[in-house]
Amino acid sequence: MQINTDLTQKLAIASGELPWIASPVVGVDRIMLERDGDEVARATSLVRYAPKSSFSRHQHDFGEEFLVLEGVFEDEHGQYPAGTYVKNPPGSSHTPFTDTGCILFVKLRYLDPLEAERVVINTHTSPWFAGMVPGLTVMPLASFGTTSTALVRWAPDTYFNPHRHFGGEEIFVIDGVFEDEHGRYPKGTWLRSPHMSSHKPFSVEGCTIFVKTGHLLVD
Repeated sequence: MQINTDLTQKLAIASGELPWIASPVVGVDRIMLERDGDEVARATSLVRYAPKSSFSRHQHDFGEEFLVLEGVFEDEHGQYPAGTYVKNPPGSSHTPFTDTGCILFVKLRYLDPLEAERVVINTHTSPWFAGMVPGLTVMPLASFGTTSTALVRWAPDTYFNPHRHFGGEEIFVIDGVFEDEHGRYPKGTWLRSPHMSSHKPFSVEGCTIFVKTGHLLVD
């Protein structure tokens, strides 16, 4: 299966307009934003677990990272309420489940094989740091090599400088409305901008976004 696999293509997708697709496990559904492969795939998805559902034990050969958007996600290593970011390194394994039900933003098989650190961050309690322009604050989540992952919070009427992204940029709008000269992106929008793309972002209403950069270098 191939969905939006051309990393040189600029994309802006409203996830709320896409259907939930049942996974092979009852109670677990997905919105497929990007996918290269079948059940073992390099993928970017929203994943919805029904209450009392679980997934079979599996290994992530090239890692996994996710942000819990709603509910409480769990595995044998811990409990992850909404607002938790987790990076499971290559070679890690787990058996996920949920009592309450949950929705996750998930990226699979995007990590460097040399990454070994597991990261768990409660974004409700982790500190924010001043960004490069007034009104912008940043919460670093993970970094390795050319790749960085963070939450970025924009106060209303915040404007950033025009800039270019080495290794590309990916954004998921968690709340509010993010904008640039190419369009307006409300909550639930997934954006992917290719290597060396440029834009001039801003937010009139304010927003919070999940941002990953440097991971879209094409071989």
